[in-house]
Amino acid sequence: MAQTLGKQELALYGGPRLKQTPFGTGKRYGQRELEELREALEQNTLFYAHGRKTRQFEEAFARLYGIEHCVATSSGSAALHVAICALGIGVGDEVITSPITDVGSLIGILLQNAIPIFADVDPHTYNITAETIEPRITEKTRAIMPVHLAGNPCDMDPILKLAEANNLWVIEDCAQAYLTRYKGRLVGTLGHVGCFSLNDFKHISAGDAGLLITHDPEIARQARLFSDKYYDREKGGRNPERLGMNYRISELQSAVGLAQLERLPWICQRRTQIGLALTAGIRGLPGIYPHEVTEGGECSFWFYLFRVEEDEAGVDASTFADALKAEGIPANYGYIKKPIYLWPFLRERRIYPNFNWPEDFKQYGKPLRFTEGLCPVAEEVLRTCIQIPLSEFYTDQDVSDIVAAIRKVSRAFAPG
Repeated sequence: MAQTLGKQELALYGGPRLKQTPFGTGKRYGQRELEELREALEQNTLFYAHGRKTRQFEEAFARLYGIEHCVATSSGSAALHVAICALGIGVGDEVITSPITDVGSLIGILLQNAIPIFADVDPHTYNITAETIEPRITEKTRAIMPVHLAGNPCDMDPILKLAEANNLWVIEDCAQAYLTRYKGRLVGTLGHVGCFSLNDFKHISAGDAGLLITHDPEIARQARLFSDKYYDREKGGRNPERLGMNYRISELQSAVGLAQLERLPWICQRRTQIGLALTAGIRGLPGIYPHEVTEGGECSFWFYLFRVEEDEAGVDASTFADALKAEGIPANYGYIKKPIYLWPFLRERRIYPNFNWPEDFKQYGKPLRFTEGLCPVAEEVLRTCIQIPLSEFYTDQDVSDIVAAIRKVSRAFAPG
């Protein structure tokens, strides 16, 4: 029967729906968050520099990552902007990063009048590599920003070697990659700076918040100053020597984040189990390419991304996603639809009003156009991929149902 399943048996075409039970759910917040919030409120201050929760939050995260310095910020995007500034990256400098990412990766680059340059990705891990980064390096390159997409580590050793050879900073975007490991080491600790997000859709959440970690005390000092309007709290605050931003975290965010950290190891462990089970369950299906974990890595799967090659699978990714949804499986076609360099604000260069970006920067002074074909593998990945949202609360039956639905749809469309 597995070889003779017809399209008419798919729920998309009137057949019986595969998923008959609701997906497992659970409470993300509970008594521990309430306890920490109560303590924060009882301090009679919610300002990070006067209360205890932010300091405790930073210290707890630093211990978890075995690193000396942690600076909490108001968001993950803010953490990345702080990193850019702490490293002295500015007008006309180039930062090489991934075309498959959120705009939060670029905000700090653009606000400092630096230039994002995009390297192509590996077709199965969906991450930039040393091989794709190297041709993008110019005399203006100052940093590399690897994005550990969906909790999957970039192949960092060659990237770090390339950065060292070219005297470049490495800023790890770990917004989707809590407790992700690369060859036994935690990502975020491998480069000069690692940045994390605690918005409401990440592994852990404080509503919104960010974290920056580094081995370097001077980078940490600059990060803390820049995130707090460049007020030096140890010297009385006001009278800043440079321009900074108000990216301060509140004691309420830190209180929630502190409680969330206690759940983080279990959350990541469970998501890893789910992602690996999905890969094992769908491997070998014609034209279906699982989410490959980087060699030597451990992925904490913020979501699961697999690809559908139409010529082999007998169906395009969009229709495959529709078929999965009809079977009761959450599935999104294309993830971010297009590489970020094809989003209107970059493609049409709507960075500042009445400004010819970036040519009008005398420090840059050369034309830059983002067009289709810039990163052909990334464009193909997004044309052929399906995103499966994951939750640590999914049951083993839920995981089995996702696998069964993918296999059902595959069998119905597979040629021959």
